[in-house]
Amino acid sequence: MIVVSLVIGVGIFRTPAMVAQSAGKEWIFYAAWITGGIISIFGALTFAEIGARLPSAGGYYRIFSTAYHPIYAFMLNWSQVIINAGSSAGVAIIGAEYLTPVLFGNTAEDYVVIDTAAIVIILILFGINYAGIKMGARAQNVLSLLKIVMIITCCFAIFSGQANADIPVVIDEDWNFINAFGIALISIFFTYGGYQQTVNFGADVKDPQKNIPLAIFFGVGIVIVLYLLINLAYVNVLGFEQMKNTPLIAKDLAEALFGNTGAVITSIILFTSVLGFLNTSMMSNPRVYYAMAEDKVLPQIFSKVNHKTQVQEFGLSFFVAVMIASVFLLGNFENIVTYVLFIDSISLASAAGALFIFRHRSPKDYSGFKMKGYPYIPAVFMLVLLFVTYSTFMDDATSAQYGFLIFLMGLPLFFLITFFSNKKQQ
Repeated sequence: MIVVSLVIGVGIFRTPAMVAQSAGKEWIFYAAWITGGIISIFGALTFAEIGARLPSAGGYYRIFSTAYHPIYAFMLNWSQVIINAGSSAGVAIIGAEYLTPVLFGNTAEDYVVIDTAAIVIILILFGINYAGIKMGARAQNVLSLLKIVMIITCCFAIFSGQANADIPVVIDEDWNFINAFGIALISIFFTYGGYQQTVNFGADVKDPQKNIPLAIFFGVGIVIVLYLLINLAYVNVLGFEQMKNTPLIAKDLAEALFGNTGAVITSIILFTSVLGFLNTSMMSNPRVYYAMAEDKVLPQIFSKVNHKTQVQEFGLSFFVAVMIASVFLLGNFENIVTYVLFIDSISLASAAGALFIFRHRSPKDYSGFKMKGYPYIPAVFMLVLLFVTYSTFMDDATSAQYGFLIFLMGLPLFFLITFFSNKKQQ
């Protein structure tokens, strides 16, 4: 359930319209989603072996700190700290935008009301996770099941009559297959992303060499099937051309299925998805801080754990504080996709590259999970991600540069933190 919620956020309710617009043609739309699913399986196989070889808390950070220089590891994870908190805040805002009309009517469009609702959502989930890891896990299971049920309900639209079939296909004169396919993959990989964070739970999972790979295989498999079904439903009901101009695509689909109640149903779908995503973020990200503190890259207070509840109280509080601060500073959801993917694609490609290093260093008596298809599967995974990195820059150079700037800021910050840490020890 953690894998499913790490992947299925609000993206699948927003990005299909962006993918349709980028793809230009229906067959490229489906080809890009299928390609994204296949490459995600490649990534799942890669991270299944990495997770089995490195079963520790904060495992995603451990990949870089074990395989590469600590500076590079810190720079990537510093970027993730900022991007993940900002993305989570943006998701909370979107959830609030859909929830407030249900609670207060369509007049509740004031930014103060929306921001307040977003902060309340964050604080409620903070309280649940602060109470203990078991409480957070139980909430995660319930939220994930509700999300899956709601997506499956929308998938029944596949069997309804097709709408807007007579709208002519419009292709941009500057349309190019490589560019269209690459830009479409940006939104798709944003929507598929997240399963790699499962390695952060290596120290909390029983028999990790067996259960981490199984969790990734089944989790990503469920996601791929659900994504393909709901995209078939979008196209079948709304029509491919109509999708291009439908940012809130799930809302239009729900209205087509349920009439005037569609808006309320969509609000519930999106809000449930937001809760699951935010809850998973609060469970996952503090574990990265824990690993960085163990390596003395962050202050030791980040490694403090309440032995009764198993909660990293300071790390969790810090992450939530950054989220709340981001509510007032972050732009809209669409604008963050490019700069998030610019860093994420570099990070994922680097993590996949670490597997080659781990294999080279592998002890002869290693008996954990080993993928079939090595080295071709991780190599293809890396090449596709580098292509996505290139596509993000070509699509929106400014946002990509923002992501790169955040990455570079990690260099002086690393030296600053280590300097004060060493000075304090002396």
